[in-house]
Amino acid sequence: MRMRVIAVAVGVALLGLAAVGAAQQKPEDVIKYRQSALFIVGQNFGPIAAMVQGKIPYDKDDAARRAAVVDFVIKLPWSAFAPGTDQGNTKAKPEIWLEMEDFKAKAKDVQAEAAKLAEVARSGDFDALKAQVGATGKACKACHDKYRNK
Repeated sequence: MRMRVIAVAVGVALLGLAAVGAAQQKPEDVIKYRQSALFIVGQNFGPIAAMVQGKIPYDKDDAARRAAVVDFVIKLPWSAFAPGTDQGNTKAKPEIWLEMEDFKAKAKDVQAEAAKLAEVARSGDFDALKAQVGATGKACKACHDKYRNK
């Protein structure tokens, strides 16, 4: 329950930032926004991946909660790859702004895989979850490999 409250609070805060509009904010604030959203995704996806790898015990309810957070939050950061946010404290490669259509396609792919992850996690089918963690991770990696500096 506590995690759900935190997730909802963070989601509301992130949506509030998004509502202000990236164009009206300082570039460093927009970068922090997208990094925060992606950090939350990682903090929730990581334990699910650890569960299916046998590194931590599988907990169906925890996996479902975490997958729901991933599914919700992964929709948020993409508008924050706005003009002027390619400089500063960011690992984003300049290619994002040169290949925006491909970048947006990869964003849509990861969102679709995250939606499937949430659905599969709710089902409690461990083998299906394991497969979907792989598919979701692959979608994340496709974007990271091309558009994120190490």
